[in-house]
Amino acid sequence: MKDHFNRFPMIDAFKAIASQLIVLHHLAAYGPISDAVQQIAPSLITWLYDYARMAVQIFFVIGGYLAARSVLNYGNSMRHLKVNLTNRYLRLVIPFFFALMLAVICAMIARNIVDHEFIPDFPKLSQFLSHVFLLQGVLDVDSLLAGAWFIAVDFQLFFVMLCISWLGGKAANSKQAILIIITLTAASSLFWFNRHERYDDWAIYFFGAYGMGAIAYYAGQLEHSNAWLWLNITIAMTAILIDFRLRILIAALTALALFFTRNMQIKEHVKQQRLIHYLGSISYALFLVHFSVLMLTNAIFSWLNLTNSWLACIFMLLTWAISLILADFFHRKVEKPTTLYLKLKTQKK
Repeated sequence: MKDHFNRFPMIDAFKAIASQLIVLHHLAAYGPISDAVQQIAPSLITWLYDYARMAVQIFFVIGGYLAARSVLNYGNSMRHLKVNLTNRYLRLVIPFFFALMLAVICAMIARNIVDHEFIPDFPKLSQFLSHVFLLQGVLDVDSLLAGAWFIAVDFQLFFVMLCISWLGGKAANSKQAILIIITLTAASSLFWFNRHERYDDWAIYFFGAYGMGAIAYYAGQLEHSNAWLWLNITIAMTAILIDFRLRILIAALTALALFFTRNMQIKEHVKQQRLIHYLGSISYALFLVHFSVLMLTNAIFSWLNLTNSWLACIFMLLTWAISLILADFFHRKVEKPTTLYLKLKTQKK
């Protein structure tokens, strides 16, 4: 069984595109810069606000794909599950912690310049700690940065995947049992939980997309497992017919794309591949830091009392560009060292 993940450009491409769309969605959703740009490009701002946010479904599918890879390649003993869960938490939370500190500082600066409702107040200790422990959503605590809910839900989903692996591992045919449990859990999400927004702080709301990603990986790695992917796609299409949700259609198409392109390779010297790999690599860092930049640029735009829509376009592009530059720095100085440290620590055990 050969794992093609290490040379799998489609994941990089999806992460690169999805991360840029999420940043653009937030640029369109918050602040006076967006309001000014909307005067000359209302359709664009509306589209970014309504549809660009659905790129998060791509990350859920990729998350399920990579979680399945982790479980399949590293076993499902209790020790492996604990190590996987701890590493996942630390890989998410250590960069998230520094991003929270940055967001608090930038919010303080922005509030001293202007008063906008989207800029969060200085947090209480309990609010800050709820973010560190990824409980802000379930505790109904105001978020300190846009998209913080995704990090909490992603960790929940990974935990659910590990539980499924542990439970399925007790069966005589463990891989078959895991596929069955993933399919049933995804079906319950698609037909019930995902149709009710009161569950959107919990993993089960998003497990339909996550499960399709996991099944796409298993189908590409295990013999005679293709039928499970088509079963899950059929379930998703049936759920869409009952209650159309574009986000589920996007998730299904992403899962199919990952499956059909799993063996695709691109020569490393191709410039486009290097760019895609780079943007994919900094996608989490970009996700973490762009809101801090957005608060400051919107504060400066308001402080200067600018109203010209074309100047607002320039400010929006500058916000995007500065976010990419800061994400590069954050990735090299915070995220990458964290990943390397956890990898070395795991190897020593």
